[in-house]
Amino acid sequence: MAEFTNKVAIVTGTTGIGRAVALHLARRGAAVAALGIDAAANIELQQQASTERLPLIVLTADVCMPDMVESALQEVVVGFGGVDIIVNAAAVHPYGDATDTSFETFMRCMAVNVGSIHLMAQFGVPEMRKRGGGVIVNLSSVQGHACQQGVSAYVASKGAIHAMTRAMALDFASDRIRVVSISPGSVRTPILELAARTFGGPDADIDDAFRRFGEAHPLGRIGEPEEVAELAAFLASDKAAFITGSDHRIDGGLTAGIGVK
Repeated sequence: MAEFTNKVAIVTGTTGIGRAVALHLARRGAAVAALGIDAAANIELQQQASTERLPLIVLTADVCMPDMVESALQEVVVGFGGVDIIVNAAAVHPYGDATDTSFETFMRCMAVNVGSIHLMAQFGVPEMRKRGGGVIVNLSSVQGHACQQGVSAYVASKGAIHAMTRAMALDFASDRIRVVSISPGSVRTPILELAARTFGGPDADIDDAFRRFGEAHPLGRIGEPEEVAELAAFLASDKAAFITGSDHRIDGGLTAGIGVK
């Protein structure tokens, strides 16, 4: 189904959910630019796109650096003709509370997870206006709603994404630009592998850890990046034309209960 034909999408993050979203939108007809700094992931994604002959390019960019974001946006505009969809999936996930998380680590987390959304809007919204509108999808987390211990920087950034999404939705509604967020539970990504090794040590059994993480979700499993990509594609499509300013949880029921057994 080529429902995104003639649409141009920019996706930040070339691993995990970002990778899945970029491929999903390209398979549905969008011209996609994926932005990331993981060299190996960038090469892998570009090779996958080439193998499938998808209209997808990968650009190396640190999305919390204004000059890199501006340059990448301009390259997309020149190459593809504009911007219709932005999916902000780039993220880092430091561990620690407020006493053992350095200020530098905290600020880096905020810069990547929140600052990149600001920069993508700063340089992307003017291009969307030229096209008569667009959609911005921000990847947050259930940890923006309820959190575990020892993740203060990460949850601060994810809560900020919820607030920023509402503000942007109001600010850009008159431009026919919709802004929404997605809050996944545990999803099979490199960040979840980091969680497994953080709690289980460097030699942790990742499959066993994922099974245990899945047991915390009422549906009994973790999510897949492709499932989040499906939701992102729906929210970016005309089928969701009356949806803006809202957060959409895809968490296997994790936040529906209070976790007492």
